[in-house]
Amino acid sequence: MTAAATMAAAARDLVLRSGASDMEEEEGSLGGGPGLQEPLQLGELDITSDEFILDEVDVHIQANLEDELVKEALKTGVDLRHYSKQVELELQQIEQKSIRDYIQESENIASLHNQITACDAVLERMEQMLGAFQSDLSSISSEIRTLQEQSGAMNIRLRNRQAVRGKLGELVDGLVVPSALVTAILEVPVTEPRFLEQLQELDAKAAAVREQETRGTAACADVRGVLDRLRVKAVTKIREFILQKIYSFRKPMTNYQIPQTALLKYRFFYQFLLGNERATAKEIRDEYVETLSKIYLSYYRSYLGRLMKVQYEEVAEKDDLMGMEDTAKKGFFSKPSLRSRNTIFTLGTRGSVISPTELEAPILVPHTAQRGEQRYPFEALFRSQHYALLDNSCREYLFICEFFVVSGPAAHDLFHAVMGRTLSMTLKHLESYLADCYDAIAVFLCIHIVLRFRNIAAKRDVPALDRYWEQVLALLWPRFELILEMNVQSVRSTDPQRLGGLDTRPHYITRRYAEFSSALVSINQTIPNERTMQLLGQLQVEVENFVLRVAAEFSSRKEQLVFLINNYDMMLGVLMERAADDSKEVESFQQLLNARTQEFIEELLSPPFGGLVAFVKEAEALIERGQAERLRGEEARVTQLIRGFGSSWKSSVESLSQDVMRSFTNFRNGTSIIQGALTQLIQLYHRFHRVLSQPQLRALPARAELINIHHLMVELKKHKPNF
Repeated sequence: MTAAATMAAAARDLVLRSGASDMEEEEGSLGGGPGLQEPLQLGELDITSDEFILDEVDVHIQANLEDELVKEALKTGVDLRHYSKQVELELQQIEQKSIRDYIQESENIASLHNQITACDAVLERMEQMLGAFQSDLSSISSEIRTLQEQSGAMNIRLRNRQAVRGKLGELVDGLVVPSALVTAILEVPVTEPRFLEQLQELDAKAAAVREQETRGTAACADVRGVLDRLRVKAVTKIREFILQKIYSFRKPMTNYQIPQTALLKYRFFYQFLLGNERATAKEIRDEYVETLSKIYLSYYRSYLGRLMKVQYEEVAEKDDLMGMEDTAKKGFFSKPSLRSRNTIFTLGTRGSVISPTELEAPILVPHTAQRGEQRYPFEALFRSQHYALLDNSCREYLFICEFFVVSGPAAHDLFHAVMGRTLSMTLKHLESYLADCYDAIAVFLCIHIVLRFRNIAAKRDVPALDRYWEQVLALLWPRFELILEMNVQSVRSTDPQRLGGLDTRPHYITRRYAEFSSALVSINQTIPNERTMQLLGQLQVEVENFVLRVAAEFSSRKEQLVFLINNYDMMLGVLMERAADDSKEVESFQQLLNARTQEFIEELLSPPFGGLVAFVKEAEALIERGQAERLRGEEARVTQLIRGFGSSWKSSVESLSQDVMRSFTNFRNGTSIIQGALTQLIQLYHRFHRVLSQPQLRALPARAELINIHHLMVELKKHKPNF
């Protein structure tokens, strides 16, 4: 049925298209002429318009002709008019059938219509409800925005009130005086921890009230009276406590370091006074300064006086100089007869006073030393005195800085207010002692003690003694230089003819110099000082000149050389024991010793072998100048030299060895000289052999009597002393 309907529709479409022209004619005839009827508005179907496109019609016709049903109808030759009527009939039948179906379903359609109408009513009510809800939501949104604004404003007010409450709470807490504070300040002893805690609370409240008063807070007037009364009570109790501690320093035999340590536990007391009652704080500080300055002065004056009683009884005087005569009457530079006698030019064990272990050793106790009949050199007393001064000064400076809350220049001023009188007394005593001191080693050791103590004070971070150390050094250095210059002058002015009998042994003045110079050099090596080396250089020059002046007193050159070698060797040996091997003094005396030793060996070989030495030198000079032919006339002389050497060399060497060992006090030095002499003798005889090997002397009959050089070396080794 569907296919038939489709075909009918297609046929009807063709009929309509084919009869389009007839319909136009009929429409034209039905028009009845112009003005009777308005022209039809066909729009896109108006093919008479200029916009109609014939190409599109052709395309449409071509598309319909390609339809399958149309092709089938055209093939079968169906009459399209008849087929069109048949299709219309079928459409009418279908339409009637649809009408019957519609009539049958009319109740359902009416019911559906009613339901749709009811739904429309419901939807309308829903629309009204939604509209009302939308309106309500709009009002709620505005109310929520209003509530949000109110909430923000309330939150700001809350924060402001909390901030005000916090500040007000702090203000109230800072101003309110609790009963526990009042009870502690009035009743609790100052040594109790509770009093210290409440005192800190009182100090904080007083500071808070002062701050608020500057801001004009009226509430401060309500608590000012209470705080003032508590402050007065606290100041009174603290003042009594601290003054009691200070007065306890004055008791005899009191170790003032113990109450000082106790005061450090309550150093906040002074801070409280400093912030709340400056007059009382100044009173306490002045009382402390007055008390401690007297205690230190009394202690050090007493200690210094008792300390000087254990010094050596025999000390250097102004005549105890290096160039003074060593007479039996004087007896000062001779070997000490007393076990405790001090030495002037010898360091000995005195240098241990600047060793690290001895430098910071416990101070000397005078009454203990007196009971044990012990005596000490001045440098030991100086070390003990100044170590006590250093230790107490460091402790006092640190206490002042911590308890009195001072630093920098203020700490220095307060320290010197306490220790100034003691330091001045110590300087005056040192100045008085140095005026009659002629012990250069003691003064030099004191200088190095001060240098080391100054380093210790710097390590302890106590700069308050720097000025004192400078003042002490300003006293010690000039005195040391003066004593050294006095010794230089004494050596320079010494007249060898007034020294009595002379011998070739080391002179006591050179021995003094050797001990003295080695002592100063060994001390100066730890902390070098150029000025000291310059003064020692001047002294060395004068001693060398003195040795030459004394040597000139001997008649023979041999004795002069023996004296010089003995003195140079002694000074060199002493210096090498104490000073470094590369020091200027060691190098200088080594050169002098070598030069004089070589000269002495030549002088020693001259008597027994002088003819041989002269001939070898002359012959070598002739050979060098090319005049060797002149040696032919020396055959008799050469023969005499050969036979003389062969007959006397052993006795000459034996005599030479004995003479050397008698002449020199240092056997090791004598052995070295003998070895040098024998070596030079072998070299001389070897040169003599080379001269005799010249053609001019080669045929000399006496050459057969020459001693074999190797045999001579073996024989000479037998004369080598062993020590």
